[in-house]
Amino acid sequence: MKNIAVILSGCGFLDGAEIRESVLTLLALDTEKVQYKIFAPNKNQHHVVNHLTGEEVSGSSRNILEESARIARGKIEDIKTLNINDFDALVIPGGFGVAKNLCSFAFDGSKASVDEQVTATIKGFNLANKPIGAICIAPALVALTLGAKHPTLTIGQDEATANELEKLGAKHQVCVTSDCVVDEQNKIITTPAYMDDPENLADVYAGITKLIKNVIKLA
Repeated sequence: MKNIAVILSGCGFLDGAEIRESVLTLLALDTEKVQYKIFAPNKNQHHVVNHLTGEEVSGSSRNILEESARIARGKIEDIKTLNINDFDALVIPGGFGVAKNLCSFAFDGSKASVDEQVTATIKGFNLANKPIGAICIAPALVALTLGAKHPTLTIGQDEATANELEKLGAKHQVCVTSDCVVDEQNKIITTPAYMDDPENLADVYAGITKLIKNVIKLA
């Protein structure tokens, strides 16, 4: 049975992992009857956002691992414990937490920095020739860490974001929410999900399901 590592970036699309994308990813993995384990960095997130008003909550801080545990129902580990040899593939759901907590893409675009542990994990899976699935804005992590390999990926139809990824060496491919892009050479699979907001939940799930099927196929 395949075993998949999943990395979350908090809880809530404005400052953490996109909850719907995360849950649909786990559902797709479960539907395919593969094992998975969830990880997150054990550090404070960039900031806290009130999801009702969309405004930053000043003077407040939250831990990425603790927040991600809300989605994982407590079954989650520090990304430092992730042993690439134990897994067949890696999947990263989106949300602004990816672009704010796992890297600084939300603020710095193509000049962004990436969390050291996240960088090591992505590079490790790639060097081991194990597939990586990246959802929503998570392909930015792939471009930031593996851009020199010119991966083909998608963030949907946002030209400005696509241009930033191409500055890093990635090849962007326009894609609808219900589909995914498969780079068989680099074993990288990407899908837009809520990058094309406000797409409906069924389309998001269709794209994530296709991504998971291709991740398993290439594993």
